[in-house]
Amino acid sequence: MYEYEITQFRSAELIRQAEQERQAREVVRGRRAARREAAAEHETHRPRLRRLRSSARAA
Repeated sequence: MYEYEITQFRSAELIRQAEQERQAREVVRGRRAARREAAAEHETHRPRLRRLRSSARAA
């Protein structure tokens, strides 16, 4: 009987831990999505000017 109670307790603990991990992943996903949306709002639609590299190497 004692082993059964320990097993039930452990099972409940694992279920709680899994739920906490799921919630943590959900929060991270939400933050990433918010960051992407914020970056998309501030993004300009003009191409970035890239520095032209000369073919001669510096000595």
